[in-house]
Amino acid sequence: MSENFYINTDITKAKTLPALFYKSEATFEALKELVFLKSWQFIGDENLVRLPQSVYPFVLLDSFLTEPMLLTRNENEHINCLSNVCTHRGNVVVLHPGKSKKLTCMYHGRRFNLKGEFEHMPEFNEVKDFPKPCDNLHQFPLRKLGPLLFAGLNPSFDFQQVIDKMNERIGFLPIDEFILDNSISKDYLVHANWALYCDNYLEGFHIPFVHKDLNSILDYGSYKTETYDYCNLQIGYTDEATEVFDLPKNHIDYGKNVSAYYYWVFPNMMFNFYPWGLSVNVVKPLDINRTKVSFISYVYDPSKLNKGAGSALEKVEREDEFVVEHVQKGVRSSFYKAGRFSPTREQGVHHFHTLLSKFLNA
Repeated sequence: MSENFYINTDITKAKTLPALFYKSEATFEALKELVFLKSWQFIGDENLVRLPQSVYPFVLLDSFLTEPMLLTRNENEHINCLSNVCTHRGNVVVLHPGKSKKLTCMYHGRRFNLKGEFEHMPEFNEVKDFPKPCDNLHQFPLRKLGPLLFAGLNPSFDFQQVIDKMNERIGFLPIDEFILDNSISKDYLVHANWALYCDNYLEGFHIPFVHKDLNSILDYGSYKTETYDYCNLQIGYTDEATEVFDLPKNHIDYGKNVSAYYYWVFPNMMFNFYPWGLSVNVVKPLDINRTKVSFISYVYDPSKLNKGAGSALEKVEREDEFVVEHVQKGVRSSFYKAGRFSPTREQGVHHFHTLLSKFLNA
Protein backbone atom coordinates (compact mmCIF):
# COMPACT_ATOMS: atom_id res chain seq x y z
CA MET A 1 0.00 0.00 0.00
CA SER A 2 1.53 3.31 -1.09
CA GLU A 3 -0.65 5.62 0.99
CA ASN A 4 0.62 6.67 4.42
CA PHE A 5 -1.98 8.07 6.79
CA TYR A 6 -1.19 10.38 9.69
CA ILE A 7 -3.49 11.64 12.43
CA ASN A 8 -2.08 14.13 14.92
CA THR A 9 -2.61 12.81 18.44
CA ASP A 10 -3.51 16.36 19.52
CA ILE A 11 -7.17 16.63 18.53
CA THR A 12 -6.99 20.44 18.48
CA LYS A 13 -4.43 20.21 15.67
CA ALA A 14 -5.54 17.03 13.91
CA LYS A 15 -7.16 16.61 10.53
CA THR A 16 -9.50 13.74 9.73
CA LEU A 17 -8.55 10.87 7.46
CA PRO A 18 -8.36 12.23 3.92
CA ALA A 19 -11.05 11.58 1.35
CA LEU A 20 -8.59 9.23 -0.35
CA PHE A 21 -9.04 6.75 2.51
CA TYR A 22 -12.71 6.26 1.60
CA LYS A 23 -12.05 6.14 -2.17
CA SER A 24 -8.91 4.03 -2.51
CA GLU A 25 -9.39 0.40 -3.54
CA ALA A 26 -5.81 -0.32 -2.46
CA THR A 27 -6.55 0.96 1.04
CA PHE A 28 -9.78 -1.03 1.21
CA GLU A 29 -7.85 -4.21 0.36
CA ALA A 30 -5.06 -3.38 2.80
CA LEU A 31 -7.62 -3.10 5.62
CA LYS A 32 -8.22 -6.86 5.42
CA GLU A 33 -4.69 -7.83 6.36
CA LEU A 34 -3.57 -4.83 8.40
CA VAL A 35 -6.75 -4.09 10.40
CA PHE A 36 -9.36 -6.86 10.34
CA LEU A 37 -6.97 -9.82 10.52
CA LYS A 38 -5.12 -8.08 13.37
CA SER A 39 -8.21 -7.50 15.51
CA TRP A 40 -11.23 -9.36 16.91
CA GLN A 41 -14.74 -10.12 15.69
CA PHE A 42 -18.06 -10.89 17.36
CA ILE A 43 -19.09 -14.37 16.21
CA GLY A 44 -22.33 -14.97 18.12
CA ASP A 45 -23.10 -16.62 21.45
CA GLU A 46 -22.67 -19.96 23.18
CA ASN A 47 -26.15 -21.14 22.19
CA LEU A 48 -24.90 -21.71 18.63
CA VAL A 49 -23.29 -24.85 20.06
CA ARG A 50 -25.59 -25.36 23.02
CA LEU A 51 -25.20 -29.13 23.40
CA PRO A 52 -22.07 -31.27 23.84
CA GLN A 53 -20.65 -32.62 20.59
CA SER A 54 -22.27 -29.92 18.49
CA VAL A 55 -20.80 -27.95 15.59
CA TYR A 56 -21.68 -24.67 13.92
CA PRO A 57 -20.00 -23.62 10.63
CA PHE A 58 -20.08 -19.98 9.53
CA VAL A 59 -18.32 -17.56 7.20
CA LEU A 60 -16.79 -14.53 8.89
CA LEU A 61 -17.49 -11.23 7.13
CA ASP A 62 -18.70 -12.86 3.92
CA SER A 63 -17.83 -10.86 0.77
CA PHE A 64 -14.94 -9.18 2.63
CA LEU A 65 -12.75 -11.57 4.64
CA THR A 66 -14.93 -14.54 3.63
CA GLU A 67 -13.19 -16.72 6.22
CA PRO A 68 -14.70 -20.22 6.75
CA MET A 69 -14.79 -20.86 10.51
CA LEU A 70 -16.28 -23.38 12.87
CA LEU A 71 -17.53 -23.42 16.45
CA THR A 72 -17.46 -26.74 18.30
CA ARG A 73 -18.44 -27.84 21.79
CA ASN A 74 -16.77 -31.11 22.76
CA GLU A 75 -17.94 -33.77 25.20
CA ASN A 76 -16.25 -31.85 28.06
CA GLU A 77 -18.34 -28.74 27.23
CA HIS A 78 -15.28 -26.82 26.00
CA ILE A 79 -15.96 -24.45 23.10
CA ASN A 80 -13.38 -24.10 20.32
CA CYS A 81 -13.23 -21.78 17.34
CA LEU A 82 -11.47 -23.45 14.42
CA SER A 83 -10.67 -22.96 10.78
CA ASN A 84 -13.25 -24.85 8.74
CA VAL A 85 -10.70 -25.58 6.00
CA CYS A 86 -9.22 -29.06 5.67
CA THR A 87 -5.43 -29.10 5.97
CA HIS A 88 -5.14 -31.61 3.10
CA ARG A 89 -6.53 -29.87 0.02
CA GLY A 90 -8.47 -26.92 1.41
CA ASN A 91 -12.00 -28.30 1.29
CA VAL A 92 -14.60 -26.90 3.68
CA VAL A 93 -14.95 -29.56 6.39
CA VAL A 94 -18.34 -28.98 8.07
CA LEU A 95 -21.25 -27.91 5.87
CA HIS A 96 -24.17 -27.88 8.30
CA PRO A 97 -24.72 -27.21 12.03
CA GLY A 98 -25.72 -30.10 14.24
CA LYS A 99 -24.35 -32.94 16.35
CA SER A 100 -21.04 -34.58 15.50
CA LYS A 101 -18.50 -36.63 17.43
CA LYS A 102 -15.75 -36.08 14.84
CA LEU A 103 -14.93 -33.68 12.01
CA THR A 104 -14.48 -35.65 8.79
CA CYS A 105 -13.73 -34.03 5.45
CA MET A 106 -16.08 -35.44 2.82
CA TYR A 107 -13.46 -34.96 0.04
CA HIS A 108 -10.79 -37.53 1.05
CA GLY A 109 -11.79 -38.60 4.56
CA ARG A 110 -9.29 -36.66 6.69
CA ARG A 111 -10.58 -36.74 10.27
CA PHE A 112 -10.15 -34.39 13.23
CA ASN A 113 -11.52 -34.33 16.78
CA LEU A 114 -13.67 -31.46 18.03
CA LYS A 115 -10.55 -29.61 19.21
CA GLY A 116 -9.37 -29.60 15.60
CA GLU A 117 -6.59 -32.11 16.24
CA PHE A 118 -5.69 -34.42 13.34
CA GLU A 119 -6.66 -38.05 13.96
CA HIS A 120 -6.67 -40.06 10.72
CA MET A 121 -6.06 -39.87 6.97
CA PRO A 122 -6.61 -42.74 4.49
CA GLU A 123 -3.78 -43.74 2.13
CA PHE A 124 -1.15 -41.73 4.03
CA ASN A 125 0.83 -44.58 5.65
CA GLU A 126 3.85 -43.99 3.42
CA VAL A 127 3.96 -40.21 3.87
CA LYS A 128 7.11 -39.21 5.76
CA ASP A 129 7.21 -36.75 8.66
CA PHE A 130 3.44 -36.92 9.00
CA PRO A 131 1.40 -35.73 10.78
CA LYS A 132 2.80 -32.40 11.99
CA PRO A 133 1.12 -29.61 13.98
CA CYS A 134 0.23 -27.91 10.69
CA ASP A 135 -2.04 -30.87 9.93
CA ASN A 136 -4.36 -29.81 12.76
CA LEU A 137 -7.14 -27.34 12.03
CA HIS A 138 -6.05 -23.83 12.93
CA GLN A 139 -7.46 -22.78 16.30
CA PHE A 140 -8.44 -19.16 16.85
CA PRO A 141 -8.20 -17.50 20.28
CA LEU A 142 -11.62 -17.09 21.87
CA ARG A 143 -12.84 -14.63 24.51
CA LYS A 144 -16.23 -14.36 26.25
CA LEU A 145 -18.39 -11.55 27.61
CA GLY A 146 -21.14 -13.48 29.36
CA PRO A 147 -22.39 -15.83 26.61
CA LEU A 148 -21.06 -13.57 23.81
CA LEU A 149 -18.14 -14.98 21.84
CA PHE A 150 -15.27 -13.12 20.19
CA ALA A 151 -12.61 -14.65 17.95
CA GLY A 152 -9.22 -13.21 17.11
CA LEU A 153 -7.89 -14.04 13.67
CA ASN A 154 -4.28 -12.95 14.08
CA PRO A 155 -4.84 -10.35 16.79
CA SER A 156 -2.25 -7.79 17.81
CA PHE A 157 -3.92 -7.24 21.21
CA ASP A 158 -5.76 -9.29 23.82
CA PHE A 159 -9.52 -8.79 23.75
CA GLN A 160 -9.68 -9.38 27.49
CA GLN A 161 -8.56 -5.78 28.05
CA VAL A 162 -11.62 -4.62 26.11
CA ILE A 163 -13.90 -6.90 28.15
CA ASP A 164 -12.36 -5.68 31.41
CA LYS A 165 -12.91 -2.05 30.39
CA MET A 166 -16.54 -2.70 29.43
CA ASN A 167 -17.17 -4.54 32.71
CA GLU A 168 -16.18 -1.47 34.68
CA ARG A 169 -19.59 -0.07 33.79
CA ILE A 170 -21.81 -2.92 32.59
CA GLY A 171 -20.41 -5.68 34.79
CA PHE A 172 -23.43 -5.43 37.10
CA LEU A 173 -25.76 -6.55 34.31
CA PRO A 174 -26.72 -10.27 34.21
CA ILE A 175 -25.65 -10.71 30.57
CA ASP A 176 -25.96 -14.49 30.93
CA GLU A 177 -29.70 -13.94 31.27
CA PHE A 178 -30.02 -11.86 28.10
CA ILE A 179 -32.00 -13.72 25.43
CA LEU A 180 -31.43 -13.41 21.68
CA ASP A 181 -34.58 -12.08 19.99
CA ASN A 182 -34.42 -12.75 16.26
CA SER A 183 -37.78 -11.05 15.75
CA ILE A 184 -36.24 -7.63 16.38
CA SER A 185 -32.81 -8.40 14.92
CA LYS A 186 -32.24 -7.14 11.40
CA ASP A 187 -29.68 -6.46 8.66
CA TYR A 188 -29.42 -3.12 6.88
CA LEU A 189 -27.71 -2.37 3.56
CA VAL A 190 -25.96 1.01 3.60
CA HIS A 191 -24.64 2.48 0.36
CA ALA A 192 -21.50 3.92 1.90
CA ASN A 193 -18.01 2.98 2.99
CA TRP A 194 -18.00 1.01 6.25
CA ALA A 195 -15.74 3.51 8.00
CA LEU A 196 -18.15 6.38 7.32
CA TYR A 197 -20.82 4.44 9.19
CA CYS A 198 -18.43 4.06 12.14
CA ASP A 199 -17.49 7.75 11.95
CA ASN A 200 -21.15 8.66 12.33
CA TYR A 201 -21.71 6.30 15.27
CA LEU A 202 -18.70 7.63 17.14
CA GLU A 203 -20.03 11.10 17.86
CA GLY A 204 -23.16 12.51 19.41
CA PHE A 205 -22.47 15.80 17.65
CA HIS A 206 -25.09 15.09 15.00
CA ILE A 207 -27.88 14.03 17.38
CA PRO A 208 -29.65 17.44 17.69
CA PHE A 209 -29.55 17.86 13.92
CA VAL A 210 -30.39 14.34 12.71
CA HIS A 211 -32.26 12.56 15.53
CA LYS A 212 -34.95 14.90 16.83
CA ASP A 213 -36.80 12.23 18.83
CA LEU A 214 -33.64 10.79 20.38
CA ASN A 215 -32.45 14.29 21.22
CA SER A 216 -35.65 14.90 23.18
CA ILE A 217 -34.71 11.94 25.41
CA LEU A 218 -30.98 12.48 25.84
CA ASP A 219 -29.39 15.38 27.70
CA TYR A 220 -27.11 16.61 24.91
CA GLY A 221 -25.24 18.97 27.20
CA SER A 222 -24.12 16.08 29.42
CA TYR A 223 -23.38 13.62 26.59
CA LYS A 224 -19.94 12.16 27.29
CA THR A 225 -17.24 10.26 25.39
CA GLU A 226 -14.40 8.29 26.99
CA THR A 227 -11.63 6.68 24.91
CA TYR A 228 -9.55 3.64 25.85
CA ASP A 229 -6.91 1.60 24.01
CA TYR A 230 -9.10 -0.34 21.57
CA CYS A 231 -12.60 0.77 22.43
CA ASN A 232 -14.47 3.86 23.50
CA LEU A 233 -17.67 4.69 25.32
CA GLN A 234 -20.40 7.23 24.79
CA ILE A 235 -22.72 7.75 27.76
CA GLY A 236 -26.25 8.94 27.16
CA TYR A 237 -27.70 10.76 30.15
CA THR A 238 -31.30 11.90 30.44
CA ASP A 239 -33.19 14.48 32.46
CA GLU A 240 -35.95 11.94 32.99
CA ALA A 241 -35.73 9.50 35.89
CA THR A 242 -37.60 6.82 33.94
CA GLU A 243 -36.07 4.22 31.62
CA VAL A 244 -32.62 4.48 33.15
CA PHE A 245 -30.30 1.88 34.61
CA ASP A 246 -30.79 0.86 38.22
CA LEU A 247 -27.13 1.26 39.13
CA PRO A 248 -25.66 -0.35 42.26
CA LYS A 249 -24.31 1.94 44.96
CA ASN A 250 -20.68 1.11 44.20
CA HIS A 251 -21.09 1.96 40.50
CA ILE A 252 -19.00 4.79 39.06
CA ASP A 253 -22.16 6.46 37.71
CA TYR A 254 -24.36 5.87 40.76
CA GLY A 255 -26.81 8.72 41.26
CA LYS A 256 -26.84 9.69 37.56
CA ASN A 257 -29.67 9.09 35.10
CA VAL A 258 -27.95 6.92 32.51
CA SER A 259 -30.21 5.84 29.68
CA ALA A 260 -27.59 4.17 27.46
CA TYR A 261 -24.00 2.97 27.36
CA TYR A 262 -22.73 2.95 23.77
CA TYR A 263 -19.51 0.94 23.41
CA TRP A 264 -17.58 0.91 20.15
CA VAL A 265 -14.86 -1.74 19.75
CA PHE A 266 -12.18 -1.47 17.09
CA PRO A 267 -12.61 -1.81 14.23
CA ASN A 268 -16.31 -2.44 13.46
CA MET A 269 -18.42 -3.44 16.48
CA MET A 270 -20.93 -1.55 18.63
CA PHE A 271 -22.47 -2.75 21.89
CA ASN A 272 -25.41 -0.60 22.92
CA PHE A 273 -26.63 -1.34 26.44
CA TYR A 274 -30.10 -0.12 27.38
CA PRO A 275 -32.32 -0.85 30.38
CA TRP A 276 -34.14 -3.41 28.18
CA GLY A 277 -30.95 -5.26 27.16
CA LEU A 278 -28.31 -5.09 24.42
CA SER A 279 -28.23 -4.20 20.75
CA VAL A 280 -25.08 -5.50 19.07
CA ASN A 281 -24.26 -3.76 15.79
CA VAL A 282 -21.65 -5.35 13.52
CA VAL A 283 -20.49 -3.26 10.57
CA LYS A 284 -19.60 -5.57 7.68
CA PRO A 285 -17.80 -4.16 4.62
CA LEU A 286 -19.12 -5.56 1.33
CA ASP A 287 -17.13 -3.39 -1.05
CA ILE A 288 -15.66 0.08 -0.95
CA ASN A 289 -19.09 1.71 -1.39
CA ARG A 290 -21.45 -0.74 0.35
CA THR A 291 -21.82 -1.98 3.91
CA LYS A 292 -24.10 -4.43 5.69
CA VAL A 293 -24.93 -3.54 9.29
CA SER A 294 -26.31 -6.36 11.43
CA PHE A 295 -28.44 -5.39 14.44
CA ILE A 296 -28.55 -8.31 16.90
CA SER A 297 -30.83 -7.86 19.90
CA TYR A 298 -30.48 -9.56 23.29
CA VAL A 299 -33.44 -8.77 25.56
CA TYR A 300 -33.33 -8.75 29.35
CA ASP A 301 -36.46 -6.80 30.33
CA PRO A 302 -39.13 -6.88 27.57
CA SER A 303 -41.31 -4.41 29.51
CA LYS A 304 -38.75 -1.67 28.74
CA LEU A 305 -38.58 -2.27 24.99
CA ASN A 306 -39.59 0.72 22.87
CA LYS A 307 -38.99 3.10 25.74
CA GLY A 308 -36.28 5.66 26.40
CA ALA A 309 -33.03 5.90 24.43
CA GLY A 310 -33.35 2.27 23.35
CA SER A 311 -36.63 2.80 21.52
CA ALA A 312 -37.29 3.39 17.81
CA LEU A 313 -33.90 1.95 16.85
CA GLU A 314 -34.96 1.37 13.25
CA LYS A 315 -36.00 5.02 12.89
CA VAL A 316 -32.63 6.14 14.28
CA GLU A 317 -30.87 3.73 11.92
CA ARG A 318 -32.72 5.06 8.88
CA GLU A 319 -31.84 8.63 9.87
CA ASP A 320 -28.19 7.62 10.19
CA GLU A 321 -28.25 5.87 6.82
CA PHE A 322 -29.69 8.98 5.13
CA VAL A 323 -26.85 11.14 6.43
CA VAL A 324 -24.04 8.63 5.90
CA GLU A 325 -25.07 7.94 2.31
CA HIS A 326 -24.94 11.66 1.59
CA VAL A 327 -21.50 11.91 3.20
CA GLN A 328 -20.47 9.04 0.90
CA LYS A 329 -21.40 11.20 -2.08
CA GLY A 330 -19.61 14.20 -0.60
CA VAL A 331 -16.26 12.59 0.14
CA ARG A 332 -16.05 11.44 -3.47
CA SER A 333 -15.94 15.07 -4.56
CA SER A 334 -12.72 16.23 -6.22
CA PHE A 335 -12.75 19.26 -3.94
CA TYR A 336 -13.12 17.66 -0.49
CA LYS A 337 -9.76 16.72 1.04
CA ALA A 338 -10.13 16.40 4.84
CA GLY A 339 -11.86 18.07 7.79
CA ARG A 340 -11.08 19.00 11.38
CA PHE A 341 -12.33 17.53 14.66
CA SER A 342 -14.46 19.17 17.34
CA PRO A 343 -12.34 18.71 20.49
CA THR A 344 -15.47 18.55 22.64
CA ARG A 345 -17.70 16.36 20.46
CA GLU A 346 -15.59 14.21 18.14
CA GLN A 347 -13.10 12.49 20.46
CA GLY A 348 -14.45 9.10 19.36
CA VAL A 349 -13.94 9.78 15.65
CA HIS A 350 -10.43 11.07 16.34
CA HIS A 351 -9.71 7.90 18.32
CA PHE A 352 -10.97 5.71 15.43
CA HIS A 353 -8.92 7.55 12.82
CA THR A 354 -5.82 7.39 15.03
CA LEU A 355 -6.17 3.62 15.40
CA LEU A 356 -6.77 3.12 11.68
CA SER A 357 -3.68 5.13 10.76
CA LYS A 358 -1.61 3.25 13.35
CA PHE A 359 -2.64 -0.19 12.02
CA LEU A 360 -2.39 0.76 8.35
CA ASN A 361 1.05 2.30 8.77
CA ALA A 362 2.36 -0.69 10.73
